[in-house]
Amino acid sequence: MQSSYCPSPYRYTRRVTREVMVGNVGVGGANPIRVQSMLTSDTRDTDACVKEALELAAAGCEIIRLTAQTKAYAANLENISRELRAAGCHVPLVADIHFKPDAAMEAAKWVEKIRINPGNFIDKKKFEVREYTDAEYQEELDRVREEFTPLVLFCKEHGRAMRIGSNHGSLSDRILNRFGDTPEGMVESSIEFAQIARDLDYHSLVFSMKASSVKVMIAAYRLLVERMNALGPDWNYPIHLGVTEAGGGEDGRIKSAVGIGSLLMDGIGDTLRVSLTEDAVREVPVAYRLSNPFQPSERPDDPPSAFPEPELCYDPLKFSKRQGGLAMCYGVRLGWEQPVRVVVPDAGFYALQDERGAMGDMMPELALGQLDAIEVDPRSDADLEPLKELAEPSIVTVKNGLDMEPVHAFRLLASRIEDRHLILLKDTLAPGSVSGEDVPLVAARNAGSLLCDGIGDALLVQGESDPRLASFLAFNILQATGMRLTRADYVSCPSCGRTLYNIQEATDRIRKATEHLKGVRIAVMGCIVNGPGEMADADFGYVGGAPNKINLYVKHTPVKFNIPEEEAVERLVDLIKEYGRWVEPKRESF
Repeated sequence: MQSSYCPSPYRYTRRVTREVMVGNVGVGGANPIRVQSMLTSDTRDTDACVKEALELAAAGCEIIRLTAQTKAYAANLENISRELRAAGCHVPLVADIHFKPDAAMEAAKWVEKIRINPGNFIDKKKFEVREYTDAEYQEELDRVREEFTPLVLFCKEHGRAMRIGSNHGSLSDRILNRFGDTPEGMVESSIEFAQIARDLDYHSLVFSMKASSVKVMIAAYRLLVERMNALGPDWNYPIHLGVTEAGGGEDGRIKSAVGIGSLLMDGIGDTLRVSLTEDAVREVPVAYRLSNPFQPSERPDDPPSAFPEPELCYDPLKFSKRQGGLAMCYGVRLGWEQPVRVVVPDAGFYALQDERGAMGDMMPELALGQLDAIEVDPRSDADLEPLKELAEPSIVTVKNGLDMEPVHAFRLLASRIEDRHLILLKDTLAPGSVSGEDVPLVAARNAGSLLCDGIGDALLVQGESDPRLASFLAFNILQATGMRLTRADYVSCPSCGRTLYNIQEATDRIRKATEHLKGVRIAVMGCIVNGPGEMADADFGYVGGAPNKINLYVKHTPVKFNIPEEEAVERLVDLIKEYGRWVEPKRESF
């Protein structure tokens, strides 16, 4: 199954885009992949915003975003911009707009770029179920055009750039009722707004398709690029990458690496922001670690393949797990509808047996030698032909040491062998070649990309030599991709000027209270902008409703209101108990 989202899924080719200037910073074209972040300070607090922005600039942040909830907030961008420029900082500023066209018009006077969310900029979201006739749908589009046009014309006249950024959690009722809560809806929402801008001959556009689910996010970006390619060569606009509500710590880094890294591997992405529930300055080095291997100066396009490229065995725009055969290894079932199994080298596996109780659900399930995996070069007919003669499903993997990216090698393997054979994924084909903080990011990028393509029946992390840490990393990658939940799952937004409580502290308290709840998904949101929508896939939600007051949700339905922040975690636990999802944590015995 082929797709036009990239020239080839088996080799790296960077997508060619036009250049869009954001102040003095070029995005797209021949420019480097630009790194962004967002202030957590209240936009009305000039001194705090200037201090935080200077810290971000010193860390290497190339574009800085601030929230502008209302026209009054947007008006203070004048003071922030003036003070930053007086301090010698000329990093471009972006105003993040939700709900308020008048705030966008005010902000555009003072910043170099406006980010609008087509799901809520003009369209309303009330979770209403309604059938739109074609005439009614067009009437709504005409209203969007009328209200959006003044901002487009102002940006065009004053040299402002614009990001049209769809969020999976905040699609409008109009889009939801026609396209559903889907990547198709996200793309259509942005294309509608872009077409209005294009009709006014405005082209300083950047696009994003953010979601908290990495599989949804990857599919949406790929679908966007495919749709743009079909619309014509002048739809070559730059792409802004990001996973929204990624969370903090290693979980947030792994989730970001899966989503952002997968698309960078596809050649998609001209600027990015890593959204962590941490201080904004900590996002910047992670963003560089993800983007540096794909900078034009570091990563030239691969030459055309020396072998005939087979059709993909999966749909890159819609997730479906590859259904291999079923195999039994030392009492462990692999393949078919079994979970992806975690494997470590033999010595490490046997050394960990004494820690089985302490590791619990993070214990690796098989030693590498127990799999008796067949190692092949997926380009070699001589290596692959004997697989056809095997009577039973076998476990196949790619040889170490090949001059191929793991993502390309395993995609090729999956497309060239019979479905009945199972695939052992590896995060790297060159153990020892990655070190330090890059280890989890590279592992998540490579293995996570393949898992989101539906490829893989078992996972071996070779980039981490410590078997205990390798096992934890493998399970964390499976958790981030939604392929296997071994603990509670969290959707946690980064703090910003809209946040109504201390989200970092709250997230830590919620984790400590609930992390043992295997398979329960909890959303921790600073405000209502994306909260209700992103919580559609969560079981429970913890959302800022007013300053230091929390609303609790079940799915996207609010059920408890205005709870004092100091009581809210306990009340969340009570809600989980009320809905029958609570289990008591296991106590260690001595």
